[in-house]
Amino acid sequence: MKLLTIAALLILTTATTVALAQTGNRENVAGDRSRIEDQTFLAKNDGTEQKFVLVYPPNFDSAKPVSLLIALHGHGSDRWQFVKQTRGECSGTREAATRHGMLMVSPDYRAKTSWMGPKAEEDLLQIIESLRKRLVVEHVIISGGSMGGTGALTFTARNPDLIDGVVSLNGTANLVEYERFSDAIAASFGGSRAEVPDEYRNRSAEFFPERFTMPVAATTGGADTIVPPDSVLRLLKAIQRNNDRVLSIHRPAGGHSTNHDDTVRAFEFVISKLKASNKKSTENSTGKKQPE
Repeated sequence: MKLLTIAALLILTTATTVALAQTGNRENVAGDRSRIEDQTFLAKNDGTEQKFVLVYPPNFDSAKPVSLLIALHGHGSDRWQFVKQTRGECSGTREAATRHGMLMVSPDYRAKTSWMGPKAEEDLLQIIESLRKRLVVEHVIISGGSMGGTGALTFTARNPDLIDGVVSLNGTANLVEYERFSDAIAASFGGSRAEVPDEYRNRSAEFFPERFTMPVAATTGGADTIVPPDSVLRLLKAIQRNNDRVLSIHRPAGGHSTNHDDTVRAFEFVISKLKASNKKSTENSTGKKQPE
């Protein structure tokens, strides 16, 4: 009965909120003084209750510009993976967010078997839109591991104007040829690749390298049999034809994981390129070279 009452209160609170909840459950991750908020909202596309976590940087000031670091979890996990897990991809992502004072956004995006299908994409669009209304958002960097690394590439290919930087960790860029987790992907995409072939192609970043005009970093492992690296390596080469702000961290003997240092290196590359672009834009607008 108590659980039902709590669930009813959550639904009531969400139903009376126009966009996303302005408050949420707060907690501190062990060893981290950052403020954590678990947020709930009603998805515009189907009215279901969806969730995401915000990890605020130290000394956060809502009146000042802040960059968003979106962290997309892997297959079988949920919004808490990048917030709590100690694995290299997660700890490295948190370190980058804290070091650069970014607001980390970790969505369920339809949780365990998302694969950035239509509803997951619409949920993330809704989250970004709401945060832009509440905050002065400077940049949006999207990242993730495995399924999340795939989702980061997919979302960027479909919404390039919303993304300023990409960090994909052990993802795939071609869902037309990818054979693993076929049932989960079919459920997310609304059918098999034979039934809805356009959905698989349209969500495969490899077919749209020209849309990646922002800084991009990706990690891959040559011995990765869960998400083979070939499509991401091909995508990066294609992007480099028109965009030199690309970093490929490929470990020939690496498997399906990225260590802490490589994760941090990928983020530092993307963030440094964004800062360089900002500095150049400022110099061009003022006509003066800015002090170091």
